[in-house]
Amino acid sequence: MSIEIKNKYGHIDISTEVIAAISGGAAIDCYGIVGMASRKQIKDGITELLGRDNFSRGIVVRLEEDEIHIDMYIIVSYGTKISEVAHNVQTKVKYTLDQMLGLSIDSVNIFVQGVRVTTP
Repeated sequence: MSIEIKNKYGHIDISTEVIAAISGGAAIDCYGIVGMASRKQIKDGITELLGRDNFSRGIVVRLEEDEIHIDMYIIVSYGTKISEVAHNVQTKVKYTLDQMLGLSIDSVNIFVQGVRVTTP
């Protein structure tokens, strides 16, 4: 699946996996994020921490009637205010995709899959 952009110079196709990779990179840079989680949680509730190469497994990009919606599954650091971390991720992802790809994102939905204690 891809997003098509037409301008006076021609036609551009952007894959949803590219959007997911850029979104994941932007989210990881936010304070309070330990990493991305797989959107398919194991039955006993253990979350899998994803590496930088598989951000697309923790992010869903949905196209609905010319609107772009992003669902992100994250793991936050213990002791941080989850609502602030989620808001920062939403803001940064929307800004980054607008600056890099010129896309207007309609919603960034955050699903917190776990809390981890980070050791220095």
